[in-house]
Amino acid sequence: MFDRRTLLAAAAASSMLGAVRAPARAALSGAPDGEGARLTAIYERIYDMLLDQDPEFATSLGADKGDRAASKAKLADRSPAGIAQGHDLYRTGLKELKSIDPAKLSGMDLVNYETFRGPWEDYVKAYDSFSYGLHSWPEPHPVTQLSGTYRSIPDFLVNQHSIANAADAEAYLARCADFAVQLDNETGRIKADHAAGIIPPDFIVDRTLALFDKIWAPAPDANNLVTNLKAKTADIPGDWAKRCATLVEGKIYPAMRRQAAELAAVRPRATHDAGVWRLPRGDEYYAYALRFATTTGMSAEEVHKLGLDRMAALTARADAIFKAQGMTKGTVAERMRELGKDPRFLYPNTDKGKADLIAKLNEQIQEMQRRLPEAFGRLPKAKCDIRRVPPEIEAGAPGGYYQIPALDGSRPGAYYINLRDTAENPSWTLPTLTYHEATPGHHHQIALAQEATGIPRLRRLPAYSVYTEGWGLYAEQLADEMGVYANDPWGQLGYLQSYMFRAARLVVDTGLHHYRWSREKAIAYYNDALGTPEGSNVTEIERYCVWPGQATSYMVGQTRWVAIREKAKAALGDAFDLRGFHDTALAAGAMPISVLESVIDRWTAAEMA
Repeated sequence: MFDRRTLLAAAAASSMLGAVRAPARAALSGAPDGEGARLTAIYERIYDMLLDQDPEFATSLGADKGDRAASKAKLADRSPAGIAQGHDLYRTGLKELKSIDPAKLSGMDLVNYETFRGPWEDYVKAYDSFSYGLHSWPEPHPVTQLSGTYRSIPDFLVNQHSIANAADAEAYLARCADFAVQLDNETGRIKADHAAGIIPPDFIVDRTLALFDKIWAPAPDANNLVTNLKAKTADIPGDWAKRCATLVEGKIYPAMRRQAAELAAVRPRATHDAGVWRLPRGDEYYAYALRFATTTGMSAEEVHKLGLDRMAALTARADAIFKAQGMTKGTVAERMRELGKDPRFLYPNTDKGKADLIAKLNEQIQEMQRRLPEAFGRLPKAKCDIRRVPPEIEAGAPGGYYQIPALDGSRPGAYYINLRDTAENPSWTLPTLTYHEATPGHHHQIALAQEATGIPRLRRLPAYSVYTEGWGLYAEQLADEMGVYANDPWGQLGYLQSYMFRAARLVVDTGLHHYRWSREKAIAYYNDALGTPEGSNVTEIERYCVWPGQATSYMVGQTRWVAIREKAKAALGDAFDLRGFHDTALAAGAMPISVLESVIDRWTAAEMA
C-alpha cells in the first residue's frame, strides 16, 4: 500500500519513455491542440494550485526549490478553512471541465478528460452531502491510530524534508513550530466532530492514546525530530538540536497532550460498534467510500460475494500445495499458522535478524530487476530503498508501504517494512510483499512516472487506489506468472496467502460497514480463514474500521486488471504482446478502472488494424 492520506502526497503512475510500438502510439498519443490544449492548460493550473496550497506536496515531489523555496518552511493548513480550500479546488476544476466539449477530444486528450470528469463530480456532491470525514480519502475521523498530524508530520520531516544548509535547517524548525499549530487546528476539528456525534469506536481511541504515550515518552532532546535534525546538521554550525528540543518541549508535546486530552474526554461516549453505519447517514457514507475506492458501481453485497468466491478458490489452491508438500492435517488456515511458526522460516527478533531480513529483500529486488525485460518495454531508472517502519509508529502501521521518490531525483523511492516483530514476517511471505511494494509493483509504476513526459502533471498522480493498488496486487500475480516460484512452493504459498488476505478484506470491510459485524467477528474471520498472526489481524481489522472501503480497492482492482488483459488476449490471440499491454496501460496514467478498459480497448483495436 501507499503511505498516504491524500491525493496530494502521491506521485505519478505512468510513463511515455522508451520505444513504443507504432499502433499503441497511434491509439493514445499526439500533441494536444484546440480543445485538448485547453484541457491540458486547466490541469496544469490545478496542479500548480495544489503545489501552492500544500507545501508538503511540494516537498514530497522535490518541488520546494526556486520560486517555491519559501514553501519549505510551511505545512499544509489543517484548519476547517484549509480543508474547505482543498474542496474548492475540486469545485473549480469541475467547473472548468464542464466548459470542455468531449466530442472534440480524442486519443490521450479524451483519456485525460474521462479520468477526472465523473469522479470530481462525485467528490463535489459528497462535499455538499457530508459534514465529516472528507479531507481526502473518506476517513470519518481525522485522528486515529493510522491518521493524524501527530504521526504524519514527524514521519514527513524525518524522511522527506532534506537539509543541505542552514536555510534548510531553519525551515525544518519553522515546520516544527507550525506542527504545533496544525495539531491544534486538527484538535479543533475533532472537537466539532465529537460534538456532532462523530466519535471513533472505543478501541480506536484506546489504540490512538497508546501511540501518543509512546511518541512523547522520550525526553524532548531524545525525540525523533530532534535526533534527526542533530544528525543532519552535524556539519552545519548552529544550535539546531537545542532549538528543536525547545520547540518539542514548549509547543509540540503540549499540543499533542491537548489533542490526546480531547480523545480521552470523549472516550466515555465512544461505543464498541466498529462500522460507519453508526454515524449520521453512515450507510450513504459507506456507499460513497466504495465508489471512491473502486471507481465502480459495485454494491456492498457484490463486493462481499466477490470476496467469498475468491477466498474459496484461493483456499483450494493453497490446500493442493500443502498436500503436495506432505502437510495434510487441519484447515488451510491452521496449516498456514503452523508454517508461520516453523523456525526454518523465522528471522530472529533482534537487530541482526532484522538487518538480515532487509538484506534478503534487497536480493529479491535485484533478482526481479534482472527479469523485468521479460514483461516490460520500459524500465525505471530510479532506485528503491528498503527501510524499517519507524519504531515509534510501528504498532499501528501496516505490514509494508511505499513512499514516492522526489521528482528531481534527490530522494529515491522507499519500501517500508514493519519489523515490530519478525515473527509476523516469515521468509516465505516476503517475496510477494516485495513484488507488491517495490518491483514490479508500486515502485516500478511510480518511478516510471517520475521520468514521464507527454501527459499533464496532474494526470501522473495515482488518484485512484483501484488502479494503483490493483496494479500492486496484479504485480504479485505477474511475478508468479514469470516463474519466480517455480522451485519455491513455500514462496508460492506466501503469494496465495497474500491474495487470500486481500480477498478476505472484501469480506470483512463490507462485513463491518454494511452487514454490521463487530470488530471481534471480523478478527475471528481473519483468524479462521488466513492463519496469519492474531496481532497483525487485529491491526488490519482496526485499519478497516477507520478507513472504510480502501481495502476493497486491491482485489477489485486486481480482478479488473486481469479481466482487461484477458479481454485483449482473447481479441488479439497470438498477436497479443504482454510488454505492449503493460507499457500502454502504464503510459496512460492512473485512472478509473472503466477508463483503463477503454484505453486497452483502443490499443487492442489499433493492434488489430
